[in-house]
Amino acid sequence: MSTRPSVVVVGAGPRGTGFLERLAANLPELYGDRPLDVHLVDPHPPGPGRIWRTEQSPLLWMNSQAEDVTMFTDETVDLEGPVRPGPTLAEWAGIDGRTFPTRPLQGAYLRWVYERARAALPPSVTVHEHRTGALRIGGPREGRQRVWLEGAPVPLPADLVVLTVGHLDAEPDREQRALADFAARHGLVHLPPDFTADSDLSVLPAGEPVIVRGFGLAFVDLMVLLTEGRGGRYEGEGDDLVYVPSGREPVLHVGSRRGVPYHSKIGYALDGERPPLPRFFGTEQTDALLARGGPIDFRRDVWPLVDKELGWAHYHRLFSTHPERTALPWSDFEKAYETAEPRGAELAALVAAAVPDPADRLDLDALDHPLEGARFASAEALQEGLRGYITADLDRRHDPAHSADAAVFAGLLSAYGQLVRLGSRLDPGGWWHGFFSYLASGPPGPRLRQLLALSRAGVVRFLGPRVTVETDEERGLFRASSDAVPGGWTGARALVEARLPDPTLELTGSPLLRALHEEGARATASGLLVVDPVDGRILERDGRPHPRRFALGPHTTARAGGAFTRPRTGGVAFGQNDVTARAALAFLRDLECRLPAPLSA
Repeated sequence: MSTRPSVVVVGAGPRGTGFLERLAANLPELYGDRPLDVHLVDPHPPGPGRIWRTEQSPLLWMNSQAEDVTMFTDETVDLEGPVRPGPTLAEWAGIDGRTFPTRPLQGAYLRWVYERARAALPPSVTVHEHRTGALRIGGPREGRQRVWLEGAPVPLPADLVVLTVGHLDAEPDREQRALADFAARHGLVHLPPDFTADSDLSVLPAGEPVIVRGFGLAFVDLMVLLTEGRGGRYEGEGDDLVYVPSGREPVLHVGSRRGVPYHSKIGYALDGERPPLPRFFGTEQTDALLARGGPIDFRRDVWPLVDKELGWAHYHRLFSTHPERTALPWSDFEKAYETAEPRGAELAALVAAAVPDPADRLDLDALDHPLEGARFASAEALQEGLRGYITADLDRRHDPAHSADAAVFAGLLSAYGQLVRLGSRLDPGGWWHGFFSYLASGPPGPRLRQLLALSRAGVVRFLGPRVTVETDEERGLFRASSDAVPGGWTGARALVEARLPDPTLELTGSPLLRALHEEGARATASGLLVVDPVDGRILERDGRPHPRRFALGPHTTARAGGAFTRPRTGGVAFGQNDVTARAALAFLRDLECRLPAPLSA
């Protein structure tokens, strides 16, 4: 077994690549030219990993513009280590920064970033790529770790292990197992939560109705692969876009809790005065929450602060850029807003007096429930109503007159940075991340125009909000219904759950994470791996951080959002990578200093 110092990084996708970049950047200061083995463990290609692999369909796009994607630090990132600037995806690829790149192009960019990070390592560091999965980590707290790999007869030795496994498969929960059993007994098709690009969509027959539960980005991928991916095409543009079917498409009946797709990406640049953030949910407020001791309740303790912060961003932009739509001087509004209780009657009265048009007011509850109380006389009336809603959303998100919406997006990013600081003390569950994605991480505008064209062509049918899916034993069908169309229901022999699996330790498809949890790693109530918010070390059930095990990414309490980092936005994930890389290098340096010198020959 090798005695050279070694670190094993499990997961070589974007997060693992980002960690490797920070390791290379910090190594000269903290570790020098000492020998080091770096083992990268991932069955998928280093850089793109599974999700961004280059061999997937070029019909699939990113939901970020090319100029908004970077893997490199800049002076806005809170770093102890050195800034190592690099090109955005647009600059690297030489393409228009306002375009939405294909997934394979992003994968090629990530591969290049990985190769650049690897080339930045000195000759004293040897990188070993293991194109397989990791099964288990063993070893004492104070001693060398062992990482068992799938198909390998002996484990890898590791002085440190860093988990950057990204998004994972999951075992089906009780509801999904029941639906799968029903489908098997009646010869139906049931596709559980999964990465759409990995699902076997060939089992969905042409012309047949398919119930789709989920209206986010996974649905958009499904829509693309079952339409253009089966030979359909679009003619015209804008409001006149028409879908020409190939005849091989199924009919997608889609619904969700909200009943509407995620909001369109904003289609203009935010110029002029920007809201100064953070203001009401920054370091001071986060420090106060942490000083309380004990768990922090998201809805009670945090959400009012987030609400007021987003309102501040919204109204600052409205008053500074569109003052003709306000009825008070900004100084008067600012003073009253500052002292008003978050989400209170005084704040609501102030906004009503200062902003005459309700369309210019920020109502996060209404945004989260866009069809609350809506009723439609028929399924056809619902189709028309939803097309009107999507058209209005597209118009607003591409109109700079509503640039306060873009300021709210900036507020969301600022709030995410504070939530990461709260770490293991906070367990907001799935609602916050779903709301963030719905409001800030929706599809490109052209995708929603395609959705409208598919609706007009009858290839997509809207089910409405608060969709319920039941099994009909007598008819041998799945049934979907929404209270927005009283008495209406849709039957189908196929059901697709268009969403990603939840990242829980109990149901994860990763044997490594399951074993960690079973052997004592701490988890939140919603199933996230608890890590020290300071440096990413994995916490054990007794609250002690494991000295030799780190974790970064969406399966942890330090998750920093699912999107790639925009240039000059502070890069929370970059800061996390830097802290963890520096902690790892300092540990390895100090460990080697304590080891006896090798005997001379």
